[in-house]
Amino acid sequence: MAVEEGRKAPAFTLTDDAGGKVSLGDFAGKDLVLYFYPKDDTPGCTKEACGFRDAWKALQKRGVAVVGVSPDSGASHQKFAAKYKLPFPLLSDPDKKAMAAYGAWGEKVLYGKKTTGVIRSTVWIGPDGKVKKHWKRVPKAEAHPEQVLAALEGEAKPGRTASGARAKGTRKGGA
Repeated sequence: MAVEEGRKAPAFTLTDDAGGKVSLGDFAGKDLVLYFYPKDDTPGCTKEACGFRDAWKALQKRGVAVVGVSPDSGASHQKFAAKYKLPFPLLSDPDKKAMAAYGAWGEKVLYGKKTTGVIRSTVWIGPDGKVKKHWKRVPKAEAHPEQVLAALEGEAKPGRTASGARAKGTRKGGA
């Protein structure tokens, strides 16, 4: 099942860093930012995770849940979350089944070579379980959490599109 905006998000059940099971259904009724990243404690992945951590208060104010997913083990996730004080769960997908369902596992180009691996991407799932936005390939991990926050905030502001940009015919500061 491909991830498409406006369609139901693929179901998943993965293990969190404490060994508990976490499923898509656990987030019913609230917005979920599900982000996929290659590896704990690497430069880009750390910048992305810390960006979501730094936006945590703003995300919480909007009632948004954030969950990171990588193939790393629960023990690796525990160390990573503790080291950077990450306030959200990190899920393990060692079989890469959830990643494949969300388009986050596949062919990519790394340093000019084609390889198969985790494709850094993010899916915003609405309270109804439908995909609201899919960032299929995130080029700049450090800037991405702000892009996600802008999209979430943009949806709530009249005269703005889901991407956070002003809609045509509206002016900054007024109608």
